[in-house]
Amino acid sequence: MKRILALSLSLMLLASLFVVPAFAADELVDGKFAETRKITVEVFDRKNDGHPDPTTSVWAEYIKQGMLEKHNVEVEFVGVYRWNEEADLNNLLAANDAPDVCVTYSRPTILSYADMGAVVDLNEYLDTYKDVLPNLWNQLGDYNIYYDQDPDTKVLWDLEAKLVNNARINTFIRKDWLDKLGMALPTTLEEFEACLVAFRDNAELLLGADAARMIPYTTSYDIGWRNNTLAVSFIDDAITDEELYINGYDDRQVMQPGYKEGIRVLNKWYNEGLVWKDFALYGSGDTTEDNMIKAGFVGAFIHNYDYPFRGDQDSIIANLKRNVGEEATYVAVDCFQNNAGVYRKYLSDTVDRKVFFPATNDEILASLLYLDFISSPETILYLQTGIEGINHVRGEDGSYQMQSIPTTSENAQYIISSPSNIDFTITNNGLNLGEYTQVSFAYTYPGIDPQLMVDAYNIAMNEGRVPGHFAVPAIEAETGVGTSLNEKRNTFLNKAVVAPVDQFDAVWDAGVEDYLASGGQAIMDERAAKLAQYFGYQK
Repeated sequence: MKRILALSLSLMLLASLFVVPAFAADELVDGKFAETRKITVEVFDRKNDGHPDPTTSVWAEYIKQGMLEKHNVEVEFVGVYRWNEEADLNNLLAANDAPDVCVTYSRPTILSYADMGAVVDLNEYLDTYKDVLPNLWNQLGDYNIYYDQDPDTKVLWDLEAKLVNNARINTFIRKDWLDKLGMALPTTLEEFEACLVAFRDNAELLLGADAARMIPYTTSYDIGWRNNTLAVSFIDDAITDEELYINGYDDRQVMQPGYKEGIRVLNKWYNEGLVWKDFALYGSGDTTEDNMIKAGFVGAFIHNYDYPFRGDQDSIIANLKRNVGEEATYVAVDCFQNNAGVYRKYLSDTVDRKVFFPATNDEILASLLYLDFISSPETILYLQTGIEGINHVRGEDGSYQMQSIPTTSENAQYIISSPSNIDFTITNNGLNLGEYTQVSFAYTYPGIDPQLMVDAYNIAMNEGRVPGHFAVPAIEAETGVGTSLNEKRNTFLNKAVVAPVDQFDAVWDAGVEDYLASGGQAIMDERAAKLAQYFGYQK
């Protein structure tokens, strides 16, 4: 039924597509349209309690006013739930109701609709309008703008936002618990495991009457992301960029040789009572796990490199100190070495979310001017730092030091709901304050000890590797399988973790076989073939 519905929606979409509008750069006078244009723009909605509606927030209004004044373009924001963005965007596209400016982490979603003629080829527009888009070009450069361009046809379905800070994932541990047990910060897998065992065996000492709620290590249904530093430590350090590319459709690295052994360790921990038993029961956006961490019941976890610091007054660290005491804190640790003795992390390239225009967009120039406006240094600075005296104070060195804003305060409308306001700076991810970036970095999160931030960043970047980029045509086998493959990946990883130890191999192998048969192998084969065709690669 899902396939029939998808086909029906696709046919409806194709029947309703507009003719691509003509170029109209000469309609601009001093950068403005003579007649007001109107565009709709996607914005992630995180649905945080007490936070402003992103479609009408102070930050949204700043952009609306700026676009109207500078370009005579009226902007309307369309909220998309952050933790279901791929499915929600698919629904909007299929219903022929997607915003003029769309953003997603899922390129397969873009390719699926591009194959149906439902996405704008940006190549000629970018070339024609380049002179009126200086901020966009300065922000992204040729590398990000043409990152996804087909080398043969020159078709360009999307622009890659600039990932200014490519720190990715860290391992965090309760330092106050280690101090109480007289244990040092772990520096090896064996030491980390010993810490988890000590947490489990000393639950009464650490949690008193709440000893039964002890969780030495927690993870989520997204095993691939949430255990990355552990799992990738089992990948051979000599692996080539070509091998990483061929096996790397899945950004969780789940198909890389050796990865299985990292999940085997997690399976062992689970069966020894070191891992949260119910991790697989709660989906994306659910707060159950975070609430347990904030309450002080969790000893360690792996997550985004800055995760405990996010959320201002609702951050993990802020809640932990309120609920447990000022001494309670998580610190980042480096403790998973690979076969070369390296604390390897596989970092992202300087690309991030993908920005594209659906074919229903009949205001291409206005939409590109929107991207130019939000790419200007002045706009990024304002959106990332907010109002002086409310969102930040200035240090003597010129640094922007972010301040807490409680959801109950009179300034709650100025709360920034996403790290550095990335939900609005869709061409930029990471602190980008020009000359003040470096001195401001440690003060990015209000109420957080700056040293915690510095240490976390340094550990996340330590011995990091950015796999090489290969400019080949779109991998056709990737089209339309992104959601299903991700679901299959999560399912078999979850099953592998909770399986009895003696059944781990059988569960893993069956899951991989299904994943490969459902499109994974076709993707890897096509990637290898195109590497051979365009770069002369031979296994």
